[in-house]
Amino acid sequence: MQIKDILPWAQKDHTPEAQSDKDHPITILQNELNQVFDRFKNRFDQKIEAIEWPWSGGDAKSDIVETDKTIEVSVELPGMDMEDIEVSITNDVLAIKGEKKVERQEEKKGYYLSERQYGAVYRTIPLPAGIDGKKAEASFKNGVLTVKLPQTLDTKTEVKRIEVKST
Repeated sequence: MQIKDILPWAQKDHTPEAQSDKDHPITILQNELNQVFDRFKNRFDQKIEAIEWPWSGGDAKSDIVETDKTIEVSVELPGMDMEDIEVSITNDVLAIKGEKKVERQEEKKGYYLSERQYGAVYRTIPLPAGIDGKKAEASFKNGVLTVKLPQTLDTKTEVKRIEVKST
């Protein structure tokens, strides 16, 4: 076999029948390589989807519950410490920031390992009028931040129904 026998552009026969080179060795090799890379990519994608970074990208799960006297906001921040979290209220907006940095270095016989992980959460929650920000309280336990925001009594007004008439 000569090199010109496996190169499609070196073949002398340029008829449409010869142009369909699905059985050509180079085409077969290209298809096999494509399949290898596709399988590798699929395995890689599955592994990436299985990794959950609980404190990255702002995907913190949150719940907001309103009672007669308070609004309670709970945000899951697993893997963070109290020192990593900042809570503030500005212009009727509750802002929660969390930043986590993890560095690990290990040196043993024959290898050196250095890993760094970084993630940040930033969540803003608009608040209704009548929140007493000076009496707000925040607690952090088992990876869950809970912020209790008392509502002032003067904002709890009586609801008046308005009759809708057809015209």
